[in-house]
Amino acid sequence: MTSLQSKIVISAIRNRHLFKFHLKPDVITDEASTLQFRRDIEKSTQRNNQLPRGIESTKIEIQGLPEGLQAEWIHPAGTASLPTKEEKAIFYTHGGGYISGNCDDHRLIVSHFVQSTGIGALLYDYRLAPEFPFPAAMEDTLMVYKWLLSQGVNAQNIQIVGESAGGGLCLASLLAIRDTGLALPRAALAFSPWLDLKSTSPSFTSNAHKDISTLGSWNVWGPFYFGKNDPENPWISPLYGDLKGLPPIMIQVGDYEIMLDDSIQFANKAKEVGVEITLHVWPEMVHCFPLLAPLFPEATAAWNESIRFLLNHFE
Repeated sequence: MTSLQSKIVISAIRNRHLFKFHLKPDVITDEASTLQFRRDIEKSTQRNNQLPRGIESTKIEIQGLPEGLQAEWIHPAGTASLPTKEEKAIFYTHGGGYISGNCDDHRLIVSHFVQSTGIGALLYDYRLAPEFPFPAAMEDTLMVYKWLLSQGVNAQNIQIVGESAGGGLCLASLLAIRDTGLALPRAALAFSPWLDLKSTSPSFTSNAHKDISTLGSWNVWGPFYFGKNDPENPWISPLYGDLKGLPPIMIQVGDYEIMLDDSIQFANKAKEVGVEITLHVWPEMVHCFPLLAPLFPEATAAWNESIRFLLNHFE
């Protein structure tokens, strides 16, 4: 049985439209303003963006990263302000539906990983759709990953972590890293990954009103991102990829999520080709719920399980 705390928190998020005095939930349409959506996200994160005690963030320059994009090394206070040789590192691919998100609105989330593991994290911006459809985000991701390797950090000391669209980018980047001949990271952790941008699995319909994802967003933002490209390109939708040879992967997902079916299918495909994969499906949980820790017990349990995964593979 799920906890009372989770029911209260999830219900409040699911009915967030009522706090804006809207009787019906927000729905993303082709006419919706992407710029306004970004501004709303940035405004909400500005209210609580102070780093935890003992954690610092240092801006870093990455040659070749497009103008206006930033990157930063988030690390325990008193440690090196740049990733160094033999450093262990979390490489974080942020979410936001491929149309929003940046260092500013994900800094606090990533700092919690650093706080829980004691390991530094590289957070970076990538170009966003619809202004910059695929392959822009992947090109930026590979550029930043190459930069991290160029600092002398061994790939076996890197783990890629991402949530939502960033979870999809996290797993797609494994395919891109492998396909381009780069050294694969030690492991990957994905929360509620968006693995098929066609968004046709039954759970996109059956869980649409159970989940907390903004209604219609997947039908609009997916085409924004893949543009004129084939959405079954594995670097866009890793569900369609050959998963052979990938490193250990953990996926955390709730069974009230629109992306549930894709996570299950991906895990089954990975097992078939011998990939070490851990899929944890949590009853009555919603999109990216572990990031809500410590607001309710299930989120805390999933968060702690994820941190154990990272620490075990860093050993």
